[in-house]
Amino acid sequence: MSSAEGQPDSTHLAIDRTWLAHERTLMAWVRTATSMISFGFTIYKFFEYEQGRGAPVMHGVLTPRDFAMVMVSIGLVALVMATLAHRKQIRGLSAQLQGRRSMAAIVAGLVSVFGIAVLLSAIFRT
Repeated sequence: MSSAEGQPDSTHLAIDRTWLAHERTLMAWVRTATSMISFGFTIYKFFEYEQGRGAPVMHGVLTPRDFAMVMVSIGLVALVMATLAHRKQIRGLSAQLQGRRSMAAIVAGLVSVFGIAVLLSAIFRT
């Protein structure tokens, strides 16, 4: 595992680089999903506020509430798909990872819970 000088060998370093690349990729998806979820929620709340001020309600093919729910849903689906792909890729490396835990997967789980709460808020109009 290590050379005579106590330095990690190239195989260990390659595993570390691969692990970190997977973590960075999942975190990029978390950032993208968070942006989509928060943008959808902001649109929903903005038009809800405007409606409360007496602004005319827009009726069309896609209402602001529908748009918000679509944005939040896309963000959640993207995050779930990215997390599943991450887990599959990490499973292939599990023998070399020596029990490492993915912080990116934990953050993805927390953002998913936030996204579900936002989606339920828009669905039930709370």
